[in-house]
Order: sequence, then C-alpha cells, then structure tokens
Amino acid sequence: MKLWNQPVRWEGGKPTPGAGDREKTIAYRILRSHDIGGGERMKLRFDNLISHDITYVGILQTAIASGLKEFPVPYTLTNCHNSLCAVGGTINEDDHLFGLSAAQKFGGTYVPANLAVIHQYAREMLAASGGMILGSDSHTRYGALGTMGVGEGGPELVRQLLSDRYEIDAPKVVLVYLTGRPRQGVGPHDAAIALCGAVYENGFVKNRVLEFAGPGVAALPMDYRIGIDVMTTETACLSSVWQTDGRVEEYFAEHGRPDAYRELKPMEGAGYDAMIELDLGKLEPMAALPFHPSNAVTIRELCENGGDILRETEKSIAERFGAGKLHLTDKWKNGKLTIGQGVIAGCAGGMYDNIAEAAAILDGHDVGNGAFSLSVYPPSVPVQLELLENGVQTSLLRAGALFKSCFCGPCFGAGDVPANDTLSIRHTTRNFPNREGSRPADGQLAGVLLMDARSIAATARNHGVLTAATEVDYTPPKPCARRFADEVYQKRCYFGFGKPKPETELVYGPNIAPWPAIPELPEHLLLRFAAVLHDPVTTTDELIPSGETSSYRSNPMKLASFALSRREPDYVPRTAALREMEEARRNGKPDAELSELYARLGLDENEQNGLRIGSILYAERPGDGSAREQAASCQRVLGGCANLCFGYATRRYRANCVNWGILPFTMDEPFTGEADDWLWLPNIRAAVENGEAAVEATLVSKNGTRRLRLSLADVTEEERAILLDGCLMNRYKKRGNAK
Repeated sequence: MKLWNQPVRWEGGKPTPGAGDREKTIAYRILRSHDIGGGERMKLRFDNLISHDITYVGILQTAIASGLKEFPVPYTLTNCHNSLCAVGGTINEDDHLFGLSAAQKFGGTYVPANLAVIHQYAREMLAASGGMILGSDSHTRYGALGTMGVGEGGPELVRQLLSDRYEIDAPKVVLVYLTGRPRQGVGPHDAAIALCGAVYENGFVKNRVLEFAGPGVAALPMDYRIGIDVMTTETACLSSVWQTDGRVEEYFAEHGRPDAYRELKPMEGAGYDAMIELDLGKLEPMAALPFHPSNAVTIRELCENGGDILRETEKSIAERFGAGKLHLTDKWKNGKLTIGQGVIAGCAGGMYDNIAEAAAILDGHDVGNGAFSLSVYPPSVPVQLELLENGVQTSLLRAGALFKSCFCGPCFGAGDVPANDTLSIRHTTRNFPNREGSRPADGQLAGVLLMDARSIAATARNHGVLTAATEVDYTPPKPCARRFADEVYQKRCYFGFGKPKPETELVYGPNIAPWPAIPELPEHLLLRFAAVLHDPVTTTDELIPSGETSSYRSNPMKLASFALSRREPDYVPRTAALREMEEARRNGKPDAELSELYARLGLDENEQNGLRIGSILYAERPGDGSAREQAASCQRVLGGCANLCFGYATRRYRANCVNWGILPFTMDEPFTGEADDWLWLPNIRAAVENGEAAVEATLVSKNGTRRLRLSLADVTEEERAILLDGCLMNRYKKRGNAK
C-alpha cells in the first residue's frame, strides 16, 4: 500500500500527478446535489435517516421537545442493538413499542427486533446510487452501492427532522486506487485492517471522503466491497463512495430496486487531494491487535514472531490498565497462538459471502469440543433464508458453529462476551477495551483480534490454533443464484412515511424520561476537573460504556450514572458533588471551599452572582469510535460545561459536544493539571458572543494559580449560537420555527 500525499488528477481512467477539479469527483457530484448552500461551507439535506434502538428514543425525545410534528424525510427505526439484552427488565421492549408508536404518529418506518441489523437493512432497502443517508451510528457507510453514508450523533438527525441542514466545511477527497485481485483466503477484513493500519494513526484521511476507483474494483464481489467500505469508519474519514458498475446494478435488481442504480465514476479531470494505492493481489490475511483496528499485523508475522509481538502488546496494555490485567504471551506455546472464541457478525462480518466462505473452509471438519467456540450472526432474515436455502447454515451447524439472531451485540459488548483474560477473534467492527463486554474497572479484561471470517474459520478448523485461511486447502463456494426475500420486510415492517397518524398516542415505558433542563451559557463559569485522562486516545466507549449499560439509554440521568465508569470511576461522584455545591450556591449558602475559592480568585459580588459551577473533562484526544450522542449528553446532564483536549479524535464527537452545549476547548501546550483542580472562565458568555478565537482562564490547584490560554478558534457562528443557548434543543425552542 502506498500513500501519495499530493494532488492527483483522473485522466484516461487512471490517476496522474497534478491538480484537477474536485467538483468532478463522484463524491462532490453527490455532495453538491444535496447541498442547499454551495461554496466552501456545505449545507446538506439527506435522502434518508436511520437509527437503531440505542439512539432513536433520545433523538425522538429531543425532536418532540423541539416541536416535531411529522417526519419531513424518510426515517427508519431499526431494533438490532438492545433486542437480546436482559438487563433492565422490560426496558428494551418498552423502547421498541415507543419506536413503533412514533413511526405511526410521525410517519416513519419501523423494523422489528431481530429482523435485520441497521446497516444491512439500509443496503437492502434504502441505498441508491448518488444518494445520501444520515445515520446515528458511526458505521453508516453504503459507499459500495454509490451512496454516501454519514454517521453522526443524534442531534444531527434532529436537525434533519426539523427541516434544518447538516453543515460541514467542503471536505477533501482521497482517491483509493484499487488494482489487482485478492487471492483465495484473503477477505474484505484483511483489506480493511491493512487500510486502517496505514492511515489511522497518521491522520491521513481524517474528516476526508474516500473515493474508491480503479481496475481492482471490478475484481471484487459486492459483499467484499461492502465489507471494506463499512470499515472506513475506523480510518476516521467522513464518508466513502465507490465507482459503480454492473455488479452494483445486479445487486439492486436482485433486491427489487433496479431504479436505484446509476453509473458513477470519476469524470475526466477529476481532482483529488491525496491518493492511496492498494494492490489487492499483495494483501495477506491480517489481524488487528488489541485495542484498535489500526493495530495491524499480518497473521504470517504473528505466527512467526508471536512471542515478541504479543510481549510488546502486553506492555502497552499494562501501561493502560496495569500489569497482569490481560496476559497474551501465555497463550503462545510451542510457536502457536491459542484462541478462546471466534465470532462472525454484524454489518461487517455477517455477509452472505463471508459466511459461505467460512462454511467451505469448515466443510468436512469441526470446531472441536474444547474451549474454542464459533458463533455466527447473519445480518438480516432475508440473508439467513438464503443461507438456509443454499445449505450454508446447515453445513456450519454440522461443523459445530452456532447461529444467533440478527443482532449487533458482539460489536458493542452485548453478545458472546468472552471469558476474562482470553483472546477472541472476530469479524466485527471494533476491538476497543470492553467493546467485547468485559468490565476492566471490575477486574475483567479480555482481548479481541479483529480478523476476516475466512481466517476465523481456518482457526476454528484447527480447534482454536491461530491459522491463516491461505494456509488451508478448501474449495471456494460456487456462485449461486441469490434470492432476496423481500416478503419478510413487507409482512413485518411498518412503512408509514408520508402517512403520519397524529392521533396516535406515544407509548411511554417507565424508563423513558425527558431530558432535564439544560441551562444557557452563563456570564462566567467556575469549573472543576472531574477527570484528567492522559491516554493517547479516549474512546466514546470509555466516555459512556456500551453493552448492558445502553439498556438505560432512554433515561438520561440513569444512563449518565455510568459515564466514565469503566475508565474513571470517580467521575460521576465528583460531578454529583459539584451539582450539590451549585445548588447550595444558588440558594445563597456557598460552602467553605467555595468561599475560599472566591477569595483566592478575588471575585466580587457581581462575578459571584453571574457564575455557574460545573465540571470539565480533560483528555488528550477524545471521541474515537461510536457516534452515540450519549458520550456528550451524559457529561452535560451531569453538569459538564466544557471539554479540554489537544484535538478531537472525530468530527462527530466534537459535534455532539457542541450540540449539547459543551464548550469544545483545545490547547497547544501540555496540560499538567489534575482532577479536582478548578478553572475560572470570566466573561465566557461575552467571549462566545463576540466570536473570540481564544479565552484567558485561571487554573487553581493546591499548588497555586496560573493562567491558561484556551482556543475556540474552530467554532462556527451557528455553533456559537448553540453554545449560548445551552444546547441545540434549547436553540430550537428559542427559535420557535420547528416544522
């Protein structure tokens, strides 16, 4: 793989060095067709919105509080994240009934639990060449079908539901030029992991659009393209899109939507800001080591030098969680790495071709009767029917694999949780800490190696000894006629767009609670650091854990009680103490610590009366991972008023913070403060109103006080308005123009 950090131009069906016209790329032709603003600041309207059952209740509650009357754009509510979790009693099904009643009342589409995972439904039923879909899940990627998918936090969907727009600076475009043909045993996850390893850490594609083109595209079946495309999220890019061809046309025809196809390819003279050159024929089976998809290594290297590689990985884990929390070298014996579990699942792994290839590798073999197990989660009931009708599922069941529901659980820690101190190999999207369901704060820690379904099957065939699929003999499955069982959706889904029933009563379960009141930005802020994290990256799963805690997603305060619980358990108690301090202050009874702080800062009566006490979070680079808005909203409802960092890992997390009224401060110098230090921000409201790019603050610690200069340089005019009003929901209420 080669990275070209220079402009390239599309000429004669291939890239050449030199500048071209960005407007002639596939990406910009799609973006401009959805841009109601034009120019360097895009204002986009999407063709479809889609959410799952971790996010849609909060989105709907926010939109309803902002004046929602009916869905102005098709909105699909799927139920694939909290459909099997037992935690919380009736909570999950209560939320599902709420979702159905909302689809009926406002005119939406409702996909019942276990019928399809969110992204497979979008591919089968919503994607269209040249279209755009906004989803409240970070893996909203349908580029292989010619659809630009964007995954964002819930407030961005609320904007669309209120006929507002999605605003971004015109993004740069990176050409991914594919050549060659993958060899047998090399699958889409191998390509995806190699891509993440090449571009994530160096930020080569961060917030950019990836455009896949070149002769190598034609060599890839649709499921293969889809499998690479969905993982572009892990590169930190904004979106992705592929050139389309006859295979895409066949895909839409098979799914009963031939009109959704359009030929898309770069125009002559199209210009790209950079290029990634990927020869598919040179790819090898890959593994992503704990705890990130970009920790890429070939399985060949891992098998040859496992002791050294695992020892170094173990050291990095010890630096983060403490020595002895996760042992890796003890699983390396006699030159072999022993695995405890295999999982093929979800929007990345659970594709028909991946599962059929796994069945071919295991044909005539078994997974053994030891500790190793293999679970398979199909992406939708229509795909599962094909697997049944073509004998694929039967073959895998005979080999000892287990089939589960159409469920996203293994991708976010709610399905097939491995044993403590074991290694799981997974064709899923992420291998972050606790993403597999363990609880590091409770002394539980497991590791995940991301791998392709082919090598997972080869390892299963070897009863848990790590094996690359290129090292086993097997006959690949023959191409077979594909039949999309559309009748499954027609019989079970509710299709209500354009047919709202305003008389419908929303069904509220006892856990569904409204958002608490969010205050406007005060004249001054007095903030205490509730957590100071010096990890290179802080993921959204650390900010608000996924897994069973997500069952409380519909109760803002209950969910917030889990904020940072698996990374900084003192965060929630500290914020609770600050809320008590603020309440006492507002009642005219400041405690002794606050009175002493007033004196140290020399605050006069007007400053004391005009301030608000809240919390602030410091992290080096927060926000990698999920699009769930709860990573920000949980901070906010606990009294969080600001974040401070060197830079935000993703646009979507920063946007979530702003949309919930959290000041997105950055700084260039190393931060040496500690938890429980105070930060005084005088005249902060005036600074935001005046569009100041930087503000002066005073850090107060037990060792004295010092000045800090904090940046707000990237805050737009619209974002400043949201911050002043306290959050996006307040903004809409104030404007009073929700439609």
